Amino acid sequence: METATAGERAGTPPAELKQNALGYLSNLVIGVASTAPAYSLAATLGFVVAVAGVGVHAPAVLLVSFVPILFVAAAYRYLNKADPDAGTSFSWVTRAMGPHLGWLNGWAIFVADVIVMATLAQIAGRYTFLLVGWHSAADSNGAQIAAAVVWIALMTWICWRGIELSARIQTALLSAEIAILAAFSAVALTKVYLNHPAGSLTPQLDWFNPFALGWGALVDGILLGVFIYWGWDSGVAVNEESEDKAEGPGRAAVVSTLLLLAIYLVVSAAAQAYSGTATLTNNPDDVLSVLGTQVFGSPWDKLLIVAVLTSASASTQTTILPTARTMLSMARQRAIPTRFAHIHPQHQTPDTATLFMGGLSIVWTVGVMALNPAQSVLGDSITALGFAICFYYGFTGIACAIYFRHELRRSVRNLVLVGIVPLLGGLMLFGIFVKALTYYSKAGANYAPPILGIQVPIVIGIGSLLLGVVAMLLATAPYRAFFRRKPEVAPPGFLDVPTSGRGGAPASTPSSAG
Repeated sequence: METATAGERAGTPPAELKQNALGYLSNLVIGVASTAPAYSLAATLGFVVAVAGVGVHAPAVLLVSFVPILFVAAAYRYLNKADPDAGTSFSWVTRAMGPHLGWLNGWAIFVADVIVMATLAQIAGRYTFLLVGWHSAADSNGAQIAAAVVWIALMTWICWRGIELSARIQTALLSAEIAILAAFSAVALTKVYLNHPAGSLTPQLDWFNPFALGWGALVDGILLGVFIYWGWDSGVAVNEESEDKAEGPGRAAVVSTLLLLAIYLVVSAAAQAYSGTATLTNNPDDVLSVLGTQVFGSPWDKLLIVAVLTSASASTQTTILPTARTMLSMARQRAIPTRFAHIHPQHQTPDTATLFMGGLSIVWTVGVMALNPAQSVLGDSITALGFAICFYYGFTGIACAIYFRHELRRSVRNLVLVGIVPLLGGLMLFGIFVKALTYYSKAGANYAPPILGIQVPIVIGIGSLLLGVVAMLLATAPYRAFFRRKPEVAPPGFLDVPTSGRGGAPASTPSSAG
């Protein structure tokens, strides 16, 4: 075990995360902003439409993709009631399924967030240049790398500086993003009904009907659709800094997924109504900037650039937040070096973990972009992070049913909402994991050439999880006390007690033997 710090030896209580710094609205904003709605749509919608057999039914794919996400959000809500710990899935899976799986879930959160930082920062950098009309820099790999590093450094500083500053900036960025997407949808639909632009389609209810799709097309579309919802759990990762921490962040998680569904359905329908499916299919890398020129005209087409820029930059910031807090939780529970549990005495943020995450993100971003100027690996890395997402979302859903297993017999409501729904969400995501492994193992389904005969998304996605297994095995000796923890179960009648009467079980103390 590591030795205590000088402050701990002197009896000085360690600094804590700032209590009651965030309200419910901030939890909601962080959850929605972390998903980067504008960027997610810009980078994904065209590919969903292009899936054979999907076409105008892209909104239906996004609707079905939402189902497992909503089910897992229910797991987040109930597990947060029991354990409002900043480590979220790490802490919860440790409680329900044991320390080894818990540690791997913490690792999955970490690697997913590091992998995605390169793409988010690259987009933020490129769109900064596009906003000011500097197209040569926007197309330069070197300039994009420099701008990406600046964006990561800036957002790392904001996260280090304080959670309240982070929340205020998130609110401003998300407000601009949502306002622009709403304006785009309203103008596009108005022009469809009044001016009938060439290639436009009148919106139909059948677009939202998943039963109008073949099973194969639906499943292939879901592989893309489910990942654009990822990120809402960041609003739960700041639970220890939130008001009503056992209840508010969990409710915000569920509501944020519903808001995302509404945004995606409205914008996707408006986009394909205005342009038809051909424009979306022919411009899959960034459908919004292409449509912005047609819908708004110059100079208002810059609004869509602003939307994607604010989306990517906001998500860059909110990706750092949960990673640092997962590391804080793991260090606090003696699963990784305790230096990562250090909290800045003035700013009350996990400063060591935050700076480490920012620094590692810069190294990853520079490495991926510099070694692959064509950025094909960058595209495959987005596919790859889906494996880590399905892994820790899936285990969280299963952990909810296991942890509350004795409570499921107490009422039909508990059985359905706390047991069946989260369990189904977890199993669905593991099904998507297997399907993705099969799909992306095929030649032609990816951007970059294979490495030693293995497709790049598999190398990065599955390879990073296997690396986590190795890291966990190496951690078992120095952190043997953590790995000797036994699985737990919710105390009898826990869900029957009002939240104000409990406040969650302490993260380092077992609530009940399994």
